[in-house]
Amino acid sequence: MVPPALVGGGLAAASVALHFRDPHAQGSWGVCPLSLLGVDCPGCGGLRAVNDLGNLRVLDAASSNLLFVLAIPALVWVFWRWSAGRWTGREWEPSDRSLRYAAIALVVTTVVFAVLRNTAAGAWLAP
Repeated sequence: MVPPALVGGGLAAASVALHFRDPHAQGSWGVCPLSLLGVDCPGCGGLRAVNDLGNLRVLDAASSNLLFVLAIPALVWVFWRWSAGRWTGREWEPSDRSLRYAAIALVVTTVVFAVLRNTAAGAWLAP
């Protein structure tokens, strides 16, 4: 259970840090290099989304980074499956086919989100 505990602890520590050092303040956590070029990457707004979720402002979090907010149930499910497998001693080993499809879906979704949020049609997705 050490790896899941380390991941969970790291996520908790990062969430607490984001709660106390507000990423909505310009430059408080540095600047994304792509944003300096005028491009919103798929991760832009992710820190603000975590801060908003920590303050129970779900709509503000979705406004900061909709892709991240929508991915949370899948991330929680994967973490739960991994942790449960460690706890019971039955490692969770997804098939190569499942991993391949998940990777393709992740890449396609992320690229579409990135392109869309940087166009006039998807300006509402920008952080």
